[in-house]
Amino acid sequence: MPPPGPVGPPGAVLFVCAWNSVRSPMAAAMFRQYFGHKSYVGSAGVRKGEPDPFTIAVMDEVGLDLSGHKPITFEELEDLEGLNFDLIVTLSPEAHHRALEVTRTLAVDVEYWPTHDPGAAEEGSREQRLAAYREIRDQLLARIEQRFGRGGFGS
Repeated sequence: MPPPGPVGPPGAVLFVCAWNSVRSPMAAAMFRQYFGHKSYVGSAGVRKGEPDPFTIAVMDEVGLDLSGHKPITFEELEDLEGLNFDLIVTLSPEAHHRALEVTRTLAVDVEYWPTHDPGAAEEGSREQRLAAYREIRDQLLARIEQRFGRGGFGS
């Protein structure tokens, strides 16, 4: 459990969800917008998903371009650059269990932020689905602000 109130960002943060196509890239992009000048940020998934057009659309609404995001797994990230993070934020139960397993011998903090996957529901109109993605985007942004403080987002 994080301490009460914003604490500022650690040196390196990794956001992890199930597929690295919705929640973790959203969170990483917003964190990068706030704190990219002082912290390194990455995102990964337990499995490798496909880029999600709804994610791209709702992040574009707030001026963040995710059209070039390429989903990556925990293992691929570990092979490419290692898991040299100060904090891993998990956004799904599966990601949390995997992060705890992978980091059991590492000096890294792991926090669980339970977050619904709007990409899991494939019903509803385009507007209803976009509304679900916006809700998750806004929840993640509020959680980032609550945990780390306000940065330069939107400026």
